Amino acid sequence: MVRLNLAHPSEVLPEELTARAIFMGLAIGCLLCFTNLYFGLQTGWISMMSLQSALMGYLLARMIPSVSPFTPQENVILQTTAVATGTMPLAAGFVGIIPALGLLDAKKDGQGPMVLSWPSTIAWSCAIAFFGVFLAAPLRKQVIIKEQLVFPSGTATAQLIAVLHGEQPIDAQKSHMQGQDNEYVAVPTDEAETISHPQTIEDISDSPDGRIEHSWQTLGWSFTLSGCLTLLAYFFPIVFSIPLFGRYLAREWLWSFSPSLSYVGQGIIMGFPTTLSMNMGMIVGWAVLSPIAKHAGWAPGPVSSMSDGARGWILWVALAIMCAESAVSLLPVIAELARMIKLSLANANHDSSSHTSADEETESPERLVPTSWTIAGITASVLGGTVLVWVVFGSEGIKPWATIVSFAIGSVLALLGVRALGETDLNPVSGLGKVAQLAFALLQPGNVIANIIAGGVAEAGAQQAGDLMQDLKTGHILHASPRAQFFGQLIGSALSIVVSATAYSLYVRAYSIPSANFPAPTAYVWLNLARLLRNNSLPPMSGRFMLWFGLGAAMVAAIKVSAVRRGFPWAKWIPSGVAFAIGFLNAPSFSIARLIGGVISEIWYRRVRHQGGGKSPNSILIIIMASGFVLGEGVVSIIGLLLKTAGIGVISCWGCSGGICPTCPA
Repeated sequence: MVRLNLAHPSEVLPEELTARAIFMGLAIGCLLCFTNLYFGLQTGWISMMSLQSALMGYLLARMIPSVSPFTPQENVILQTTAVATGTMPLAAGFVGIIPALGLLDAKKDGQGPMVLSWPSTIAWSCAIAFFGVFLAAPLRKQVIIKEQLVFPSGTATAQLIAVLHGEQPIDAQKSHMQGQDNEYVAVPTDEAETISHPQTIEDISDSPDGRIEHSWQTLGWSFTLSGCLTLLAYFFPIVFSIPLFGRYLAREWLWSFSPSLSYVGQGIIMGFPTTLSMNMGMIVGWAVLSPIAKHAGWAPGPVSSMSDGARGWILWVALAIMCAESAVSLLPVIAELARMIKLSLANANHDSSSHTSADEETESPERLVPTSWTIAGITASVLGGTVLVWVVFGSEGIKPWATIVSFAIGSVLALLGVRALGETDLNPVSGLGKVAQLAFALLQPGNVIANIIAGGVAEAGAQQAGDLMQDLKTGHILHASPRAQFFGQLIGSALSIVVSATAYSLYVRAYSIPSANFPAPTAYVWLNLARLLRNNSLPPMSGRFMLWFGLGAAMVAAIKVSAVRRGFPWAKWIPSGVAFAIGFLNAPSFSIARLIGGVISEIWYRRVRHQGGGKSPNSILIIIMASGFVLGEGVVSIIGLLLKTAGIGVISCWGCSGGICPTCPA
């Protein structure tokens, strides 16, 4: 078993920190990085894919000859590294903040567009890439060891890894996990929820050679089918823009259907309740509010216009829904945090604790992240990040003192996000980013760039701390070294800075961002809130609808939060405000495809539970198939990007008749 020499030779390296775990994690993570950037720019929805990373890593390890078996602890390090690498497009704002800066308008914002060069995106990414990693280390003992918060996605991943490696399936806290149905991250609020039906993940290690071969075949054909369909759609765009409801509705109101297998795969992983919420939002936004706004003259421009069209008008309503749900979701977390602080102070005053920290800790000191590393890392991240932000944006963009304040705000919001994630499996980091934007409306009023950057810093810290905490929960259950996971997170984040920046630069060269192909909807969410705080102006009548829908979303969110915290199984059927708002942001074609995936997922799992009580070996094949669908389009999109850069484009516009396809010049 080869160990990476990542520390001083006198340091004891964790046994699971192996070269194969790191390199396989980086390879899988790079694929996820390109995939997440592609889907994030299209729809504002990305995936952590920690469970899928562990699954693909296990399959890959079984195919590579080795003198020693691939252990569950190595798999934990692999998926930690892969998640850190794959989610940088969100953490560094490549799917939201950076495109938003390019949309600045001198008349509306007081500053013209700010288009970052490749070196500038590298510097910006370095500024915020590591703060959340160092922030998560000291939180582990409190939320995982002492309070033993659930972290359902982390527990579900641990369960899968245990089963893959032939160990006893993990049943702890299963009741808390039921009712959550996805592991995707919606960029506007970046919810991370549990993988579908973890109770169906049972023993698939029987006859491992045949099962591994069958798994590879499933992954192979699903990947190939999705990739071929994506390549076909590149040359014949009508393939992904079928006018299912008629050419007029497709051309004028964007009601088309995209039979993209990747979005079907996303729907499978999200689960039926989430995709149902998304399609409810699609119907309200695109079939009700959009025509009302258009015909009433509130949105006189083309429906597809983000500035004066119905699509831009309903975006404001979506923003109100997301902010309302995020605020309500955080209230019980704040109350619980206050209670824990009060209890800790009382215990300290009476000195009545029955266990010391050493007694509570399950790992030896050499397997933990030293406090000195944490202090030095946070200090270096804040000071170095402040300098880099000043180099990229200058004092006119955001003052150095304001950047330091944004890191401080981000640390507090990250604590709230981690607690919310541990209790409910929801990490509303973009909602937390909006809190930072509100704060900076007072600290640097009228400065749109400072407002967006401050929100980005807060979002990055909360997202990375939450990602690592889910991974640390997985590692805690499977007895993996927290120090090894810490190294994996740092290595994955460092590589992903270059990968994400390079991939984004290629997209900017080949396409206009935002554009019809890549509308980057969350860029408008960031920018619109910053403009609202600066100009105090809204499109006609949108404020009234924002108030109504915001109040409704708050009431529904309060019911859902209460039901989830009490463990009611029907809580998953209460609509998710975030998914509902995503239905507003995305064109109907994407939501319909995801609903198909959600229906397939629901039928599949009901059939599995009926036939085998959850113990059928086929129960995991749908996860493999969905992963192949998602990765197939994401990876082949790189080929499309290269073709576009080389000037090789559409072969035929047959079937379009003008204005239906996103790439149509008509």
